[in-house]
Amino acid sequence: MSKFSRRSILQGTTALAGGAALAGTDVAGWAKAWAQNTMFQPEDGAKLQILRWKRFIQSEEDTFMELMAAFTQATGVEIEVLNESMDDVQPKASVAANVGSGPDIVWGLFSLPHLFTDKCLDLTDLADSLGEKHGGWIPAAEKYGKSGDTWIGLPICFGGNYINYRISDCTEAGFSDGVPEDNAGFLELCKALNGIGKPAGMALGHATGDGNAWTHWALWSHGAAMVDENDKVILDSPEAVAACDYVKALNDSWIPGTASWNDGSNNKAFLAGEVSLTNNGISIYQKAIDDGLDIKDDMDHAFYPIGPAGIPTELHISWTMLAFKYSKYPMACKALMDFLLEKEQYDKWLEGAKAYLTHPLNAYDNAPIWTSDPKRTIFRDCGKRTLVAGHRGSVGERAAAAIAEFIVVDMFANVTTGQMSSADSVKDAARKAERIYR
Repeated sequence: MSKFSRRSILQGTTALAGGAALAGTDVAGWAKAWAQNTMFQPEDGAKLQILRWKRFIQSEEDTFMELMAAFTQATGVEIEVLNESMDDVQPKASVAANVGSGPDIVWGLFSLPHLFTDKCLDLTDLADSLGEKHGGWIPAAEKYGKSGDTWIGLPICFGGNYINYRISDCTEAGFSDGVPEDNAGFLELCKALNGIGKPAGMALGHATGDGNAWTHWALWSHGAAMVDENDKVILDSPEAVAACDYVKALNDSWIPGTASWNDGSNNKAFLAGEVSLTNNGISIYQKAIDDGLDIKDDMDHAFYPIGPAGIPTELHISWTMLAFKYSKYPMACKALMDFLLEKEQYDKWLEGAKAYLTHPLNAYDNAPIWTSDPKRTIFRDCGKRTLVAGHRGSVGERAAAAIAEFIVVDMFANVTTGQMSSADSVKDAARKAERIYR
């Protein structure tokens, strides 16, 4: 937990994350000018508590905490930041919503604001202002942020999840151009990597980020979906069976044990040289750089292949921020969100995140981070390529529950581990979906 007050910063008694000293920085100077002109002037004596997910890139958290300190210095608003694992944010937010007390702002996964739409502060004026200033919101951000015509949350950023691969291993396997752009070619690559003793592997355990990301790609790439536009369950389909057959074929060539992998397993396996291809954010690459590992020069990233659906069918994390109506300081909440998404510091935060995070507003397509290293550039596009939780259906509570309960992940895992046939596993998953969408 970190806490900043105006007095502590001015006296120099608060240590910023990573030891960053704020006084005299460009961000601090700009923040003072911004605070005089923002249309969202914080209430006198405002104090805010923010519940957010724990960092995956240390420099992201360092920069974020520096920006929180700049906001406090410029506005006088004290900020307390609570860090929780990403799987624990939603339960804690639900408790706060039900009792009407707790963090003023919560920053969590995917459809979080849609779990309690009537408890969220109306952010429409803020969202409209930001969209007008910064080139408009990307479509996925609007879907996650709006309930009807009302903005109930702001997707502050997206977390990209793409194919990470060893360049030399793919070349040795006969794929010198890297990862094929189609499903059939991708399967052949995985078979070839296994043939040279350097297999691929992706998490088929309850990995909230990595497991859900690639399994939803696999399902959607075959033209299958859990629900239709009216939230009617349509999962029991020939397309879903074909997706299961495809994943079974992939997994047959992968390293054993992926059904027990969590979100950290693929990172460790890739860095240890146990697998030559997996899916992940940029944290593997950044870890290799930070630790001076040679693998950093022999790895790259690729988009997920295009399947029979004929379009990108990726699922990337949306990190959506909401403010509760019970907050005593609604204008301070809006001011903080406004501050976070202003270019003068948002570019700095993206830089600190090392491309682990990407933007929800079109103007940031040209942020410096996207041209600083060609191996990072791919992550710029994840927000525009992603489909949303629910895909064809709504992004609300039921879509969030389906992801949280790992229905798609388990559907594939049951097939790859031999517990069910593809057809039976699809029917089982459809029954689970029906209980959520009834």
